[in-house]
Amino acid sequence: MVMKLSKKFDQALVLVIVVALALFFGCFLKINSASTFADGEDNNLVQEVDNKYVTFYDNGSKLIVKTDAKTVKEALDRAEINLNQGDKIEPSLETVINSNNFYINIYRARPVIVKDGINEKYLMTANYDTKLIAEEAGLTVYDGDEIKIMPNDNFLETGIANVYSIVRNGGRTITIEEEIPFSEETVRDINLESGKTEVRQLGEVGAKRVYYNVLYVDNQEVSREVISEEIIREPVNRIVAIGAKKSIPPEWGTCADWARQAGVSEADLSAALDLIYRESGCRVDARNASSGAYGIPQALPGSKMASVGADWATNPVTQIRWMIGYVNGRYGGWGPALNFWYAHGWY
Repeated sequence: MVMKLSKKFDQALVLVIVVALALFFGCFLKINSASTFADGEDNNLVQEVDNKYVTFYDNGSKLIVKTDAKTVKEALDRAEINLNQGDKIEPSLETVINSNNFYINIYRARPVIVKDGINEKYLMTANYDTKLIAEEAGLTVYDGDEIKIMPNDNFLETGIANVYSIVRNGGRTITIEEEIPFSEETVRDINLESGKTEVRQLGEVGAKRVYYNVLYVDNQEVSREVISEEIIREPVNRIVAIGAKKSIPPEWGTCADWARQAGVSEADLSAALDLIYRESGCRVDARNASSGAYGIPQALPGSKMASVGADWATNPVTQIRWMIGYVNGRYGGWGPALNFWYAHGWY
């Protein structure tokens, strides 16, 4: 009897141990699985960050893909969409995909015939503007001309080509949209290290509409005379900043200390000392023989500086303190004051 009880006890103990181990490993696996799942979610999140939805519109067809492509060209390649000669795409192939719902339009080139009297031009074009189609065919469209869609009488010869016919109405003027190039503007930046450059504003071409009178000799165009023109879009200049920040030479150390005591910030110190040395060499008793301008800031008259201290004639800190007020009030800061000096030789 004792042996039977002992045997049952041993069996029960083993069962308890097995259940406990199962529970332990079950919890461990669950935690580990949850951790792995969480890690997987994190990885997916990281992977999803760069993925964006891109919608292609291609000749009436629509395709939506999720892609990590950086540019329009890369998205087309990933989607295995081929472009043929004459096809147009908006936006351009180099455009960066910068939004989660990005749209790409593809306009497929189609065969077109343009007739100008007895002359015919065949081309593949994605344009639908009749004037642009004629100009793409190398033909001049004068103001007052009409371009009509005609039936294709030679289907077997030309295939499914659209036919456009130019009807000349005796026009001798033409209107053309032309680009206006942008200029490049450079600015000095006292906070940019000398020798460095930065593009602060990208240039954009403008556009104008030009009206020409066309001169003919023996029914051939020989010249065009501008009648008038109007601006459609002004160009935007490209602005490039040129570094003008200078390191402070050791011999300027004393003047730099005076400037700091007067309240010149470290950010403005280089420009302030540059201007000071150009004006007076940082000499307290500097006097302009012709005008009478006096002191470090070359105040005219020097007695103006009494507004910030009775010791204006001998104290360099007082003089620079007055100069701070002057450059801030007249130019808005040391940088603009120095730039004005560079342009005019005085401030």
